[in-house]
Amino acid sequence: MPRLDTISRFLISVGIILCSAVGASAQDRRQNAPGEFDFYVLSLSWSPSFCEAASERGNNGRGTQAQCGGRPYSFVVHGLWPQYERGFPEYCQRPSPRLARSIMSSMLDLMPAPGLIYNEWDKHGTCSGLGERAYFEAIRKARATVKIPEEFLQLSEPKTVAPDELETAFIKVNPGLSNSAISVTCDSKRLSEVRICLSKDLQFHSCEEIDRRACRRDQVLMPPVRGG
Repeated sequence: MPRLDTISRFLISVGIILCSAVGASAQDRRQNAPGEFDFYVLSLSWSPSFCEAASERGNNGRGTQAQCGGRPYSFVVHGLWPQYERGFPEYCQRPSPRLARSIMSSMLDLMPAPGLIYNEWDKHGTCSGLGERAYFEAIRKARATVKIPEEFLQLSEPKTVAPDELETAFIKVNPGLSNSAISVTCDSKRLSEVRICLSKDLQFHSCEEIDRRACRRDQVLMPPVRGG
C-alpha cells in the first residue's frame, strides 16, 4: 500500500507538471510577438505622488525635473500597455526601432518626460504591432476616451481618498466604465496610478487580473497639484 501511495503521488505530480507545461507553451507561442495580445491598460499616474516620492529618494535627474518643475500636472499618461489575459509582453523588438524625436516632442503634453516616452516605446509600443506614429496616436486616443473627474483636475490641497471612492468617481463620469475595468495602485501611503483596461479598439474592457493587483489600503493620500 505505501508503494502504491508513492506511485499515485508521483503520477499526480507528473500530471501537474505536464499541465503547467502545456499552459506555458500555449502562452509562449505568442510571447512577445508584436500585435499578439488581448487588450490594453491605459495607466494614468498621479504626478504629484510621483514627484513627492522622487524627492524623498533624492532623485532629481533631468527626467524628474521635466515632470516635477513648476507646471501643475495632475494625472499624466504613464503608458498604454498591451496585455494578455494572464501576463503581458514586453520589449518585443530588440533593438527597438528608433523613435523619432519629433514624435517624442509631440507627446510631452500627455507624458511630460522624454525618457518615459522613449522607454514606453521600447518596452510596450514595440509589442502593439503598430508603427511608432500609430502607437502614440493610439495613446492620445485612449487618453481622450477617459474623462478625469473634475475634483481631481485642480487639487489644491492634500486629499485622503479610499481607492473604491476614486474608482466610483471615474465610473460616474465615464459611461460604460465598470469597476471590473479599472483599478487603483498605491505605494505605502500615496495614490500611484489609476489603470483602465481598454480593448484593441479602445473600448472599456473587463480585466480581472489587473484588478487583482489593485491597492488594498483603506485610504491613500493624494498630494496636491504643484502650484495649486
